[in-house]
Amino acid sequence: MNDSEQYKEKKARFASMITFYGRNVAEELLEDRSVQLHKLHLAESNRREGIILKLESMAKARGVEIAYHSKEALSRISKNAKQDQGVAIDVMAQNYRDAAQLLAQTPQKMRLLALDGVQNPQNLGMIIRSAAAGTIDGIILPRKSSAKLSPLVMKASAGTLFKIDIYHCDELSSILKGLRGFSIYQLSSHAPRSLFEERLSERSVFVLGNESEGVSGEVGAYATHALSIPMHRGVESLNVAVAAGLLAFLP
Repeated sequence: MNDSEQYKEKKARFASMITFYGRNVAEELLEDRSVQLHKLHLAESNRREGIILKLESMAKARGVEIAYHSKEALSRISKNAKQDQGVAIDVMAQNYRDAAQLLAQTPQKMRLLALDGVQNPQNLGMIIRSAAAGTIDGIILPRKSSAKLSPLVMKASAGTLFKIDIYHCDELSSILKGLRGFSIYQLSSHAPRSLFEERLSERSVFVLGNESEGVSGEVGAYATHALSIPMHRGVESLNVAVAAGLLAFLP
């Protein structure tokens, strides 16, 4: 393998890395043998007792590298100095993929959720759980204006975070623009046609918007269809995670 191939392999590997923080989360991940771990990060300021000694022992038992950092360096790794408790851990998540991979695919059948500015970690976790349980093949998650994969998301997903493909990108619009052969459905309360009346394409992307503002104009411009969820008794809309739950179990 030449240097160029080694670089590409390394880049692809680290594109699938997710860093979590917190002592309890690190313990949970170290206990889960189905999860591939890269490195345990500990602040040098931690007292080497109790849970810290336990994490070190668990990491050594699994052959996971342990790195020690200043408190400031650890906070840069965790990206959450207030809640990291001096602990961060890298997960090599095989289901966490670069969304650019989708642009090269031409599957006969694929059903995706695309999240446009979903910012509540609990909503994101519940969406992941519903998608994993249902007929959704993957979730497109932009970094811009979206909740990050975090301990809160992991908890809300109830153990399903690593069970469904999550495609990360910088901006959702660039991915939707590049998809070929997909029907892109935007959910809108103003759409005249019901979700349950539509004969859905074999290759479908359902775009779900921000909790308060819905789908942005920039992203909505790439929708090929607008569909509504029929509402009764004057109810205007559903929580985004509830809407995702409906989509996940469409036939």
